Amino acid sequence: MVRVLFVCLGNICRSPTAEGVFRKLVQEHDLEQHIEVDSAGTHAYHVNQPPDQRAQGAAVRRGIDLSSLRGRKATMQDLEEFDYVLAMDRENYQNLIGIGGASEKIELFLRYSQRFDDDDVPDPYYGGANGFEQVLDMIQDASAGLLADIRRRYSL
Repeated sequence: MVRVLFVCLGNICRSPTAEGVFRKLVQEHDLEQHIEVDSAGTHAYHVNQPPDQRAQGAAVRRGIDLSSLRGRKATMQDLEEFDYVLAMDRENYQNLIGIGGASEKIELFLRYSQRFDDDDVPDPYYGGANGFEQVLDMIQDASAGLLADIRRRYSL
């Protein structure tokens, strides 16, 4: 089983969106028995809360349901157990290193993007609805690249 963890600051916008997008992609390729997907935040701001309503709305317009997801904080155990620990931005990359993660396991998620040259998925929390759409575009693109990498690396 390949285990993938998406991480942002509060686990309320970007990382649950990435979890939902990637989970749907894994299901579309009938790989649920091979790939486990989760998300977490580097801070405990929104533990047990559902994703931001704006994130849920943007996702549902693309056929992705985030309503069952709940925020949680990343732990040292996560960093040990997951094969891919994907930070949404450089700040959270550094936060993960600070938790005690092995730096070779932690990566910036957008490294898998084909269309976007940015390092960071911008935090849409304080912006308007367009920010959530931009985040979804970036996440969908990087998710396709990530799945291709996993399929190649694990012969799936």
